[in-house]
Amino acid sequence: MTTQEILIRARQEAQKPYPSNQVRNKALSEMADALIARTDDILAANAKDCEASSGILSPVMMDRLLLTASRIQGMAQGVRDLIALEDPCGRILNTHVRMDGLAIEKVSVPMGVIAIIYESRPNVTSDAAALAVKAGSAVILRSGRNAWESANAIVKALREGLAKAGISEDRIQLVEDKSHDSAAELMHAKGYVDLLIPRGGAGLIQACVREATVPCIETGTGICHVFVDEDADQDMALSIIENAKTSRPSVCNAEEVLLVHKNILDSFLPKLKDRLENGKHPVELRLDEACRKVIGGKAAGEKDFDTEFLDYILAVGCVENVDAAIAHINTHGTHHSDAIITRSIPNAEAFSRGIDSSCVYVNASTRFTDGGEFGLGCEMGISTQKLHARGPMGLEELCTYKYVIHGNGQIR
Repeated sequence: MTTQEILIRARQEAQKPYPSNQVRNKALSEMADALIARTDDILAANAKDCEASSGILSPVMMDRLLLTASRIQGMAQGVRDLIALEDPCGRILNTHVRMDGLAIEKVSVPMGVIAIIYESRPNVTSDAAALAVKAGSAVILRSGRNAWESANAIVKALREGLAKAGISEDRIQLVEDKSHDSAAELMHAKGYVDLLIPRGGAGLIQACVREATVPCIETGTGICHVFVDEDADQDMALSIIENAKTSRPSVCNAEEVLLVHKNILDSFLPKLKDRLENGKHPVELRLDEACRKVIGGKAAGEKDFDTEFLDYILAVGCVENVDAAIAHINTHGTHHSDAIITRSIPNAEAFSRGIDSSCVYVNASTRFTDGGEFGLGCEMGISTQKLHARGPMGLEELCTYKYVIHGNGQIR
């Protein structure tokens, strides 16, 4: 099927009355069951993707691509988690009754057609599809070439689930054209696509933001920081840094930059070096001049404090105080997730007020920036912009609203 045919089918489906919450929840249950039932097919397709990408993608990115039976179970659970959440459609967000009795209601409604362009993360396929179904919309999925076989197998299972629930399979569609032309078609599909969400590296995101003529949300690129204040609990800081950097370095909420208060360089940096360079997954530290004087090691390059490594690499720098940390993060960050480790309440409050990011942490790992961890079920992506959606995008962010006005003959 051509991309244009997919766009037409999605538009036609979105123009129909959206299914009831009961029917949508039944579809989600059937979709989750189908993922489990089709595990062997999905793993076989994923093996093809992994084989084709071997030697091309880094080990860390290969881990992002890899599916296992337990990961598929996790995908299915993410779909099921949405069932218990409140119906996002048809909620009365606000009501205003005029003196003449005219009642004005602001009501949440489905977005319509949501298109998502993403790279080599097969789990995004099920997350995005399930969120769109729960939010009453149709979704067009455009997977990266490296993960297309996996995405195709997943979509086949999800569409089976839709059919069993009596919902048209056209609510979930996968773009078959793997060329850049199909991505461009989605970016320029005015009249068909109501919302475009790019989810991947900086190149993909910026291409969509720059070229799209349909509404587009900037997501994902995560140059996430941790700032260790001078009175921080250093053991806590080491634990948070290790988790934020090494638990899954290929994701956008992983730490990429560590800032350390100048007054604790001598006491803290040797512990950091020992913890990260000798851990289960050794981390390469790239140090500014002040930090290198304390523990030696590799000098940070010109771009290292502006790089999303997505690997076991961490840029480490020295700052004068909390104000300097705030200034550095707001200059070099990507407005994603940034943390302070401190026992100072005034400094924690100053950091929380001053950091211009979608998620700001006090004494916790940046790895919690995730729809599931935030109680949203799963997520469509992490918005780093300020209009319409910010932070993990769940059901609420995938809906829009309209005004419904009730009268009894009022005229103006």
